[in-house]
Amino acid sequence: MSRVGLGGITSARRKKNFWLTTMLLPGAIWLLLLRYLPMLGITIAFKNYRAFKPNTFWNNIIKSDWVGLKNFEFLKGPDTAVMIRNTLGYNILWIVLGLIISVAFAVMMSELSTRFIAKSYQTMMFFPYFLSWVVASYFVLAFLDPTSGMINAMEKASGSSVTNFYHDTTWWPLILTLCNLWKNVGYSTVLYLAAITGIDTTQYEAAAIDGATKWQQVRYVTLPNIRTMIIILLIMNVGKIFNADFGLFYNVPQNSGSLYPVTQVVDTFVYRAYANTHNLGMSSAAGFLQSAVGLVCIVGTNAIVRKIDPDSSLF
Repeated sequence: MSRVGLGGITSARRKKNFWLTTMLLPGAIWLLLLRYLPMLGITIAFKNYRAFKPNTFWNNIIKSDWVGLKNFEFLKGPDTAVMIRNTLGYNILWIVLGLIISVAFAVMMSELSTRFIAKSYQTMMFFPYFLSWVVASYFVLAFLDPTSGMINAMEKASGSSVTNFYHDTTWWPLILTLCNLWKNVGYSTVLYLAAITGIDTTQYEAAAIDGATKWQQVRYVTLPNIRTMIIILLIMNVGKIFNADFGLFYNVPQNSGSLYPVTQVVDTFVYRAYANTHNLGMSSAAGFLQSAVGLVCIVGTNAIVRKIDPDSSLF
């Protein structure tokens, strides 16, 4: 091929690459401005952030005194053990239950033969995911309100003693778990169901010809084919193990002080501490700690997965 021909092909490729690159610009600019540029604010976690004249964000950061790890001293508080126990304990429990229940629901829904019923179930399960915890908290209040709640009315009608749920910590681990599953299982179920629908049907036909039962088809065809999706979602959830759903732990218990032993998590602790002290440095330190722990968990979990199943790892 002549040099002129090669030059024309190269020019066409460069032109094509140029226009493809411009298509990435909106997303790249968004990522830079809203994800990478704010990372410079991490320095607040190591400074005694104060307002100066002119009162601009960058001027305040530059002029604020460097205090090192002083903002991380909130970890020495008397409630730290309870806060960390609740954050990690709930997240570990919900990761395990969410995985098992979501996969089970996805498998059951994939077996539905009527398309209308399957879509109806998907919609009903996915709908709670779009509700805010403020709305959900009033649903819970309708059941647990000490004066007019459904459960308390049933207790009164049966002649038994009335339980003041917002002052009794006994039932709240179960209540919070049910609320979390009610709101989030539908989202995960839809993801797993999408992965199941992408499985080649000939694999099921071959298994049926070989005499495999429905359970055996699920075990030897469905689960191996969605293993990668399960592992990826598991890695992402483990990365958020030190983060808590603020709305769930703050709004659903109605911010009741009596329930702090079972509802106090990192996010609610930081919010309440900031509301009382207005210490922006401590809040930033807590956020930085959560991100650092999440990074370590993701990298560590992914390393373990890469050794066991390299094809299912994120990187």
